[in-house]
Amino acid sequence: MDALLPLAEKIGARLKQRGETIGIAESSTGGLLSAALLSVAGASAYFRGGGVIYTAYARKAFLDIPNPLPAPIERASTEPYARLLADTVRAKLDATWGLGETGATGPTGNRYGDKSGHTCIAVTSAGFSKVITLETGRSDRIANMRAFSIRALELLAEALA
Repeated sequence: MDALLPLAEKIGARLKQRGETIGIAESSTGGLLSAALLSVAGASAYFRGGGVIYTAYARKAFLDIPNPLPAPIERASTEPYARLLADTVRAKLDATWGLGETGATGPTGNRYGDKSGHTCIAVTSAGFSKVITLETGRSDRIANMRAFSIRALELLAEALA
């Protein structure tokens, strides 16, 4: 969390200053994004909510995204799916910003053929959408969770700049 906290503090201050809010739908980061943003005093001013959307069951129950996924999205762990997560959590929580993350932390790849260390991250708001893919090339689950979380918060900070 040491690397995440300075980013979370910067993001929290920026969101509070702007009077904006965030919703999080994360998967392979396992709640680290939400935990980092909630570690900042006064987080209730900007944090609308977050969920670890790790399975199709959670996706349906928490975000009401059907299984199979709506066309043209074919599967999780893709940029279109990350964007869907970000847009859906933003709409469900009536937040200014949405952040979606989906990937394969390791030590093995996922069932779709993505190697360990693969994640897709999306940040969206009204009129803004940025999606990236990160490949760490590592099989270390914890290191990947940290790397994915850091990059997700960096992407959010870039969007808020």
